[in-house]
Parts: sequence; C-alpha cells; structure tokens
Amino acid sequence: MSHLFTNKLMLTELRRRKIIQELNFSASRSSGPGGQHVNKVNTKIELRFSINDSEVLSGYEKNVISLKLSNKLTTNLELIITVQTTRSQLKNKKEAIEKFILLINMALTPVRQRKATKPTHASRRKRIENKKQLSLKKNMRRKPNLF
Repeated sequence: MSHLFTNKLMLTELRRRKIIQELNFSASRSSGPGGQHVNKVNTKIELRFSINDSEVLSGYEKNVISLKLSNKLTTNLELIITVQTTRSQLKNKKEAIEKFILLINMALTPVRQRKATKPTHASRRKRIENKKQLSLKKNMRRKPNLF
C-alpha cells in the first residue's frame, strides 16, 4: 500500500518538473535602492505561464485555474509573476517558481464544503447572558425616571 502512495507522490513531482519546463523567464533591471549594482545587473525576474498552451494540465485543471486565478491572469490567460526582492537573479527565480507552484496548488485544491451545525445549548445560554449583561449596562446609563 505504501508503494502506491510513493508512486503517486513521485508522479506529482514529475508533473511539477514538467510544468516548470513550460515556464518562460525574463530578467530586467530591478527598481529600488541598491546603488550602482541595481543599475548594472538584471536581477528582477518575470515569470510567464500560458494556461492555454500548457500540455501538463488537463482541460478541467485549466478551467479551474482560470476561474480561481482570474484576477491574476491577463486577457490571454497568462499568469505573470514578478520577483525583485533579492539582489540575486537565481534567488529571485527560485522565489518566483515557489510562488507559482503555491498559486497553482492553491487553485487546484478543492474547497471543503462547510457542514452546517447547530449552536450548543451552552453557547445559546452564554449568548443570552451576554445580551442581558449588555442590556443592564445600558439601562444603568439612562437618566433616572423620577415619575
């Protein structure tokens, strides 16, 4: 049984490697402080991934990703991630890949349905007690009624 589980994990790792091969990277000059280093070296990384052109993802997965990540996609259904946090191009590239994998995994993870539950007897009683306390506090703030 554990043998099947490890094969499944290896398959996801294989898919991950294949999807990384479909990524397009470009480097440009990073903004912000850094002195002359910033002006000379292309450390900012821009990662581009076209959902429609992907051969690793199934049609269903493409639909799910395009729906869940719609606010992060271009009109051509292209995901663009830019990273310029470090002064190293390699570190920025690794960080961009990690962000990409995290986004894809989050999009493909199914959302659990919430099970409706009833409030417990104790929680209902506590709620009523809190309401009574608040009511009493507000009544104490009133001006005394003389007549």
